[in-house]
Amino acid sequence: MSKVLIIGAGGVGRVVAFKCAMHPEVFSEIMLASRTKSKCDVIAADAQKATGHRKIQTAQVDADNVPELAQLIRSFQPKLVIHVALPYQDLTIMDACLETGVDYLDTANYEPKDEAKFEYSWQWAYQDRFREKGLLAVLGCGFDPGVTSIFTARAAKHHFDEIHYLDIVDCNAGDHGKAFATNFNPEINIREITQKGRYYENGRWVETEPHEIMRMLNYPNIGPKASYLIYHEELESLVKNYPSLKRARFWMTFGQEYLTHLRVIQNIGMARIDPVQYKGVEIVPLEFLKAVLPDPGELGQNYTGETSIGCRIRGVKDGKERTYYIWNNCRHQDAFDETGAQGVSYTTGVPAMLGAKMVLDGKWSGKGVFNVEQFNPDPFLDELGPNGLPWEEAFDVDLELD
Repeated sequence: MSKVLIIGAGGVGRVVAFKCAMHPEVFSEIMLASRTKSKCDVIAADAQKATGHRKIQTAQVDADNVPELAQLIRSFQPKLVIHVALPYQDLTIMDACLETGVDYLDTANYEPKDEAKFEYSWQWAYQDRFREKGLLAVLGCGFDPGVTSIFTARAAKHHFDEIHYLDIVDCNAGDHGKAFATNFNPEINIREITQKGRYYENGRWVETEPHEIMRMLNYPNIGPKASYLIYHEELESLVKNYPSLKRARFWMTFGQEYLTHLRVIQNIGMARIDPVQYKGVEIVPLEFLKAVLPDPGELGQNYTGETSIGCRIRGVKDGKERTYYIWNNCRHQDAFDETGAQGVSYTTGVPAMLGAKMVLDGKWSGKGVFNVEQFNPDPFLDELGPNGLPWEEAFDVDLELD
């Protein structure tokens, strides 16, 4: 039984709080903290009502402020900090964990606020400090990154001698009824998907224009969807940890209406992350846009359809080439009925809770900074389905991708 501190009170934070509260035998005391305490209070009350967990506290904290974070951690004394706020805050929260001697887990890698760029190098640089302190930092324990990396680890452990080709495919076939909305933090989402595409092939990174490469891919229970090659962070760690990879790519579905809105946002300068002057006040256009777009945490009630995320893998086993597809489908309505959050928040929050459970149960351990594919995938995947995200696999099938 352990105390856990959850930082972040958006849709993902809501799911993590609910799912932790469903396991009081592991998460005996829960604290939910964010910049806006009132959001935490609502989530805590809902989670307590739904699960009966009696020890859920809330707190206000500025996750950009290391002394404030450290003070909160010292006062609550958690065994683990689960960071589901903004990727900008990875390093300050890691610093606070180092200062207070507490393990750390997040769902997305660091990116600087003043540059639309994300990579693991900043967090990997913490390796020696966490190891010397005898602490564990778990990076990227959402769905993608997270479960997709664990799916890859399962493939490598059980089904391949060498993985040669990896395609991660992410489909959201849901309908929230809004003209334009993002499924997670609009500021992070728009920064991510407007960047140039990038994939790994034959030992080097190949760059593409945004949404330049499209394939029609079939998704289980959904059918064909236009899927676009984009860059996603787990590719960086997977090609490092699986050197047999000859190519690794990431595909995500977008509807034409969504892409049209996105182009307009870029063309009129609302995707800018540099400050502009407006009536004597300095504002960042993308931050302003975030304030007027629908809150992703409030999309769930009328959200229909489902997500389908998985890995399509080709490689060699016992000298013979084989293909493998492993995936999860998640219905938005099911996620909302259980937690009050839509499916994208749910598919990120459940793995974050489960990764924390792996650490607290001693099934994942180590000293230093680790990506999730470096741990044993089996105990995690054994519990993923029972915790709301059942997965399926198929062998020697057409992967639709050369």
